[in-house]
Amino acid sequence: MNEAARSDSYLTDEERERIVDLLQQTCEDVLTAVQPVNAAQWGFRPGPDRWSIGLIAEHLGVVERRLFRQVERALDAKPNRSWLLETGGKDELIVRLLADRSDKRDAPSAVVPTGSVDKGTALRVFLERRVQSIAFAETTTDPLKADTLDHHRTDVGTLSAYQCCTFRSTPGGT
Repeated sequence: MNEAARSDSYLTDEERERIVDLLQQTCEDVLTAVQPVNAAQWGFRPGPDRWSIGLIAEHLGVVERRLFRQVERALDAKPNRSWLLETGGKDELIVRLLADRSDKRDAPSAVVPTGSVDKGTALRVFLERRVQSIAFAETTTDPLKADTLDHHRTDVGTLSAYQCCTFRSTPGGT
């Protein structure tokens, strides 16, 4: 990897600020939406194939941990010498895919909520994991753009650890 590509693989101050701000804002959005929910609202399912607010909140805590593990897996691998070619232009793709809720997908079995988690526990787990993610984004000195992994969706392909952070912090990705 040439020196220019190596230096470009690190977060700029603006990119770091963007990730931290998005992680904080989506965390606040979740807490603001869920904290005032009463017990009846927590468990209400608007349809047989639809999740309740409680199921969604539980899911968010599980997904937060899983997505952070993706970042860790990318960091554990050797830097991808072709990162720029393989991940270029995907920031906009991630935002577009997450904003488009018209294509309903079943959650992978590993992140399907059990329904056995109470509101306090669900919010605590989500918040603890999100705080960990924010602290990481604020302090990491790793070359997040050159550390990559292949996403399970073939239409997404290879993502950088930076893009995985973007995925976590984008509305719909939390």
